Amino acid sequence: MSAPDLSVTLVRNATVLATVNGSTFLVDPLVASRGALPPIDDTPNDRANPLVPMPDVDLSHDAVIVTHRHPDHFDDAATEALDPDVPVFCQPSEADAFVDEGFTDVRPVEDAASFAGVDLHRTPGRHGHGELAEKMGPVSGFVLDGDETLYVAGDTVWYEPVAETLDRFEPDAVVLNGGEARFNQGPPITMGVDDVAAVREATDAAVAVVHMEAINHCLLSREELRSETEDVLVPEDGEVIGF
Repeated sequence: MSAPDLSVTLVRNATVLATVNGSTFLVDPLVASRGALPPIDDTPNDRANPLVPMPDVDLSHDAVIVTHRHPDHFDDAATEALDPDVPVFCQPSEADAFVDEGFTDVRPVEDAASFAGVDLHRTPGRHGHGELAEKMGPVSGFVLDGDETLYVAGDTVWYEPVAETLDRFEPDAVVLNGGEARFNQGPPITMGVDDVAAVREATDAAVAVVHMEAINHCLLSREELRSETEDVLVPEDGEVIGF
């Protein structure tokens, strides 16, 4: 039996292994041990991060994609663990930081890039609402387009550019960052039930939600999301997402 053209494994939080056309991309590596990082400030649930240990997953990969450099998406432990020569695809504004950390093959993506027959398209994201989204800084998603197409939305809420990305690329599968992360004041900065439901309504693609139950300010549980949505995949850490 031949390998599938598209496979995604949830590691933990937003860290996934996405295999497209035989190439595996490690997305947003958070590899710190449980409790090694401080709580995110000014948030409920004041506990050290990550809340959960790394699952027993083979992290072998051909390239790395970082949607943005918040510490729950790329941490110091990842800098230490990754091969400095691995190709790193990132936002242009963050390329210099990877170079400063010793990575030798940093590939900032303005609009599009390619790797081993996979086209990578950087897509818009809005990390919250209003002024808070501005303070959170630039974030991106990525579309991985091979024989099948995967849209990794990154840290964004539902807004028009997400709908436009779905319309433009017509992906076969979508990975959303849920958890409804929030601070003590203001609206959530990642997707909650209504955001996920809006994506589910807008596409025929398989929809999976990660970024759950691993960081102290992500308050929406897997159980709640499963009970409040239909036809949405909510994998456990270490699980291969069954597209």
